[in-house]
Amino acid sequence: MADIEIVSFGYLHGEAPEADLILDLRRAFRDPHVDPRLRELTGRDRLVQRAVLNTAGIRPLLKATVRQAQAYTAGPSAHHIVIGSGCAGGRHRSVVVADQLARRLIRRGHTVTVHHRDIQQPVVQR
Repeated sequence: MADIEIVSFGYLHGEAPEADLILDLRRAFRDPHVDPRLRELTGRDRLVQRAVLNTAGIRPLLKATVRQAQAYTAGPSAHHIVIGSGCAGGRHRSVVVADQLARRLIRRGHTVTVHHRDIQQPVVQR
């Protein structure tokens, strides 16, 4: 079974990482950044996690991505799969989705590492 690396990132902080799968969460899913109570928090905070996970479409996306990742790892040449999870600033949606994907894939027996590339970047002022 292939190892899986998940990288969360913000498009406003640089190019998307080289990856087998990229989840672009910017347009389809509401940004917690718009809520002043959540803006300075990150996807590691419970309030942000709840906001993201209660967004319509996120849970089906997670389920579908787990299935897609499993298909990649079943390939005859698969040894290391990279999944990118991107949002605008890399602090909210991408972090929650990356962590949730990791939890779900680990429960299915995969070896998973997670790197939050931009979680420590300053909040983007928009």
